[in-house]
Amino acid sequence: MATRGTPQLRKLYIRYCEHGGSSSPIRSYLSSSPHLLDFATSHPHITIIVKPRNGHHPYIEGNYVTGTSKQICVKNVEQKRIKEVLEMLRNTSGRKIVRLGGLAVRGDGVSVQGVWTPMLDLNGIGGGEGGSVANNVEKEKGYFDMTVVG
Repeated sequence: MATRGTPQLRKLYIRYCEHGGSSSPIRSYLSSSPHLLDFATSHPHITIIVKPRNGHHPYIEGNYVTGTSKQICVKNVEQKRIKEVLEMLRNTSGRKIVRLGGLAVRGDGVSVQGVWTPMLDLNGIGGGEGGSVANNVEKEKGYFDMTVVG
């Protein structure tokens, strides 16, 4: 990703184990396929460093202009996923994801419809003799007895 024409990803570290089974897909990606060479030639501004790290699971780390870094584990993944990880690290800015806004949107204005209460008469939607859903429910529960006047 580029911000104001400046590519954000500076370095890619590819770390893997020379003997471990979890690193076998990335070893085959590095040795047999030309994908990494194609990626490096198409993005010359990115420095790619490949180092073995024996006894550990493989990962790909991206260092960005902002000084931040992102690590993604590539343990036992397919070669297609390794290519996706390289592209994803290239397409991100390296900045932290910031949540916008708060928990709820609240306005300063009062509602035109008014405040809802369970005692509202819904024009006889609930049916029954009381004419109100809330009144019928309250009568059935026995909380209090209320008659509708009018």
